[in-house]
Amino acid sequence: MSETSPRHADRVLGTVHSPSSAAVSPLAASWCRSALHHKLDPESASPRERIGDTALADRRSLHQPLLAVAVPVLDEMFRTVGRSGCGVVLSDAEGVILETRAGAGDLDAFARVGLADGVRWSESEQGTNGIGTCLFEDQPVIIHRDQHFASRNIGISCMDAPVHDPEGRLVAALDVSSCRADHGPAMAEMIASLVREAARRIERDYFCRHFADRRILFLAEEAATGTALLAVDRDDLVVGASRGARLRLGLGAHAPIAPQPLETLLGGGAEPSFDDADRTVLRQALARAGGNASAAARLLGIGRATFYRRLAKAGIRA
Repeated sequence: MSETSPRHADRVLGTVHSPSSAAVSPLAASWCRSALHHKLDPESASPRERIGDTALADRRSLHQPLLAVAVPVLDEMFRTVGRSGCGVVLSDAEGVILETRAGAGDLDAFARVGLADGVRWSESEQGTNGIGTCLFEDQPVIIHRDQHFASRNIGISCMDAPVHDPEGRLVAALDVSSCRADHGPAMAEMIASLVREAARRIERDYFCRHFADRRILFLAEEAATGTALLAVDRDDLVVGASRGARLRLGLGAHAPIAPQPLETLLGGGAEPSFDDADRTVLRQALARAGGNASAAARLLGIGRATFYRRLAKAGIRA
């Protein structure tokens, strides 16, 4: 055991046993959870749990739609940060690592600290750490070296962001970690920004893939809640909302979305009527026919005179 490990454990336990420590910072609260709720020892050297290859393959299969959009993002992230000694990791919602990217010169260091496919990094098993604490708090975190709960993890810097599925549920954590001593807080902050943006991109791509047969509406891009997207069907009914949209519109973080009119959801629009429906159909036919009324009538399968009568009733001039 290194000389710094006992001092680190003493600092962690001193914070845990302080009467007001949990209220001081989110980090202190996580240390308290690790020791008091999860009953972990900061000096524990017990083997890290890794699920078997079959179980890992099953988890990857379960998350195939997520991985289909996440893998290209992981590859791009690694091309950006890999030369600085960072590795890129994606875990599921239980903290099991599904995918890793690391440079040849850093593979041994990552393997020694347990940043490998199939290893569990939940907060309940590893104490305060980037993946597990990000998942517990459902928000981006930086756990820099001695901010980890376990003494054996203080050589790692971790920058993490949560990933949510198209229904707004927490489904993964995106992590960039470094085992290099020269990786300081300033670099951690810079990389953390890249991690947050990459996580938002995965969420956007996952949502668009899931609702590929629907019209996707962009509402806003917010740093705290991500991209607000709505999925709308051919009848202008909202059938899906990203987590960002759910939070922005007060729909509940991951409650089921009952189909509802787009205009109603966005706070506008009159009561529906058959006249409005006719007007929409007539205008679309005219647009498709380039403004030619005879061609528009043929598209709708009605006579030219009937088409003009309907135009007049809807208040449309052709």
